[in-house]
Amino acid sequence: MTVPGSNGPMSATSYKLILHREALKEIRSLPKAIRTRVSSILNTLEIDPRPPQAERLKGRRNAYRIRVERYRLLYEVHAAEIVVYVIGVAHRKQAYIRLLRRT
Repeated sequence: MTVPGSNGPMSATSYKLILHREALKEIRSLPKAIRTRVSSILNTLEIDPRPPQAERLKGRRNAYRIRVERYRLLYEVHAAEIVVYVIGVAHRKQAYIRLLRRT
């Protein structure tokens, strides 16, 4: 797995990607094909934190999710700090329960 955010120097419009420690564990435990797709998505979030496939979550400010097959990538965008905070990656049945625990 590639380390998100290690694609060289950041441009002025790049967002800093911060992973919750549990999110990193979850990514490492994913099947290889899903892990590769998640890694690719994380790299694109540094450039565009609100891509077309991202859906805003209700009830939580600046929170989004991206579907990756049966899994959900949950994250928050903090535009003032230019940060994307990855909350977790989990199977769709558990993803939103984990989101509530990590508030």
